[in-house]
Amino acid sequence: MSRRLFGREDDHGRRLNGFGPAAPLSVAVVGLGYWGPNLLRVLFELPDVRVKYACDLETEPLAKAIRRYPSVEPTRDFDRVLEDPDVDAVIIATPVFTHFELASRALRAGKHTFVEKPLAASTAEAEELIALADERGLSLMCGHTFIYSPPVRAVKRLLDSGELGDIYFISSSRVNLGLHQRDVSVVWDLGPHDFSILLYWLEDLPEWVGAVGRDSVVPGIPDVAFIDLSYASRTIAHVELSWLAPSKLRRTVVVGSKKMVVYDDTSPEPVRVFDSGVTIDSGVTTYQDPETYGQYQLSYRTGDILSPKLDTTEPLAAEMADFVGSIRNGANVSENRRIARDVVALIEAAEASLEERGAPIAVPSVGALTTS
Repeated sequence: MSRRLFGREDDHGRRLNGFGPAAPLSVAVVGLGYWGPNLLRVLFELPDVRVKYACDLETEPLAKAIRRYPSVEPTRDFDRVLEDPDVDAVIIATPVFTHFELASRALRAGKHTFVEKPLAASTAEAEELIALADERGLSLMCGHTFIYSPPVRAVKRLLDSGELGDIYFISSSRVNLGLHQRDVSVVWDLGPHDFSILLYWLEDLPEWVGAVGRDSVVPGIPDVAFIDLSYASRTIAHVELSWLAPSKLRRTVVVGSKKMVVYDDTSPEPVRVFDSGVTIDSGVTTYQDPETYGQYQLSYRTGDILSPKLDTTEPLAAEMADFVGSIRNGANVSENRRIARDVVALIEAAEASLEERGAPIAVPSVGALTTS
C-alpha cells in the first residue's frame, strides 16, 4: 500500500500531513562515503525528519556516523532497512553503478527514494526508475544540488527575464587536482554538475554532443574531457572537465546579445553581470561581408558590472526540504526528474563521442514526464 497518502494516516497509523501535527518522517541514509555525511547533517537539521538508519558496507564510516549521531541505528544490511515498516524514505549516496539496483529495490519496498547524482547508469534505467515511482505512487528525486544554488538561480532569473538577450554561447570550466575515481570517468563524476545547470537554465536538450579526452593517469578512466553541445536555438556550449589541473576552478561564462554573465562558484561575488557586447551600428539593418576593413559597421559596448545580492540558503538543505515536501504534500518534482533523466542522456552521448574520438553524437529526444 502506498505511503503517499495526503491528509490521512498511512498504513502504520501515523499522520503524514494534512490536519493535525505530522509525525516525523523516518528516513535511512545509505552510503556514508564522500557525500553521505553531508546528507546526514542536513537531515538532522530538518525539524520534521527522524534519521532511523545509517547504512554502509564499511564499519569505519558507520562508527564515525554513530559517534556524531548516537540516536541513529547503524547497519550493514540494506534488506533490514527495506523490511522495516517504520522507514518512510531511503536516501541513496552510493557509487553510480549501484544506483539502479538499490533505488529500484527501495521503490518496490514502498519507500520514497532520493538518489545522489546521477540517477542511474543509463537513460533506460533512469526512465525505469521514474516509471516505477509513478506506478507505486512514490516520490523519487535525484540530488542535483547545483540547481538549488542561489548563484545558479540568480542566473536563471536573468535568462528568464530576457535581460541577457539571445544566448550566443556558454563556456564552463570545472577542474581541480583530484579526486580520481576508481570506477567512473570524469564525465560521470563532474559532468552531472554542469549538465544539470545547462538543462535548468536552457530547459532544452542539445541536438548533438561532441567530446574529446584522455586517460592521463589511470588506463581506461578518462580524467580530462572537453565537451561541446549544440542546440536548435543556435546556442552552443563548451564544458571543460578535469581531475588534473594545478588549481580548482568553477567558472561559467554566459554570453548573450544584450549582456554577459560570469558565474564563479569560488569567488566572493559569484555572479557578475556585464553590460557589454557587440552590435551592428544603428541604421544598418543587415550585416554583409565587408570588402574593406573600413566597411565594418560594428559597435563595441562596455558598460557597468553589477553583482546581484544573493540569498544564503544552503542548496543541500533546500533540496532535502523539497524531497520532504514532495512526500508530505505532493510537491511537484517533474522538473527534477526531467533534469535527472536528461543528465544521464548527455553523459551517455559524451561517453559515446569519447569512444568515437570526438564524433558528434545525436541526442535522442525523449517524451515528457508525468507531473507527479
